[in-house]
Amino acid sequence: TTRREKGRPPAPDLVERRFQASGINQLWVADMTYIPTWAGFGYLAVVLDVFSRKVVGWAFGQRQTAELVLAALNMALITRKPQNVIHHSDQGSQYTSEHFQKLLAEQGIVCSMRRAGEVWDNSAVESFFSSLKTERTARMVYCSREQARSDVFDYIERFYNPTRRHSTLGYVSPIQFEQAREA
Repeated sequence: TTRREKGRPPAPDLVERRFQASGINQLWVADMTYIPTWAGFGYLAVVLDVFSRKVVGWAFGQRQTAELVLAALNMALITRKPQNVIHHSDQGSQYTSEHFQKLLAEQGIVCSMRRAGEVWDNSAVESFFSSLKTERTARMVYCSREQARSDVFDYIERFYNPTRRHSTLGYVSPIQFEQAREA
């Protein structure tokens, strides 16, 4: 269940299920999911660029914390250096936390939040999670969180971003899509 931090109102939904962008770093979507292991759940936070469906930031941890989503956002900031990007997420306490909201404001990132309980309001990132689980983690039995984190790294960095084809991108990978637009 998504619960917002008390006393912190949610940002408006600026996306309204329109997951389209005409260039990189215009719209990022973010969320978290769990990965089961024998040692307990591991949690994956991701930031995905809607333009290319590329995972631009991610972090894996033992708990669903503001620090986890901050780590994913920081990776995205380091690798992309955006200006005027919209960051769309749920209204969870991690995303409404003071530290997370402060980082967004410091970086000039516009915050957008989906309505509570509406999974379709963040379907672009939910689609990524579905691919990750269907294509990789559902078939695996991880002995440890570290083993799961390593496999998630392999999926995102060695398969999904550079190789996995997307129908929404004309059947090219996120990296190929971005490179073709830069040329």
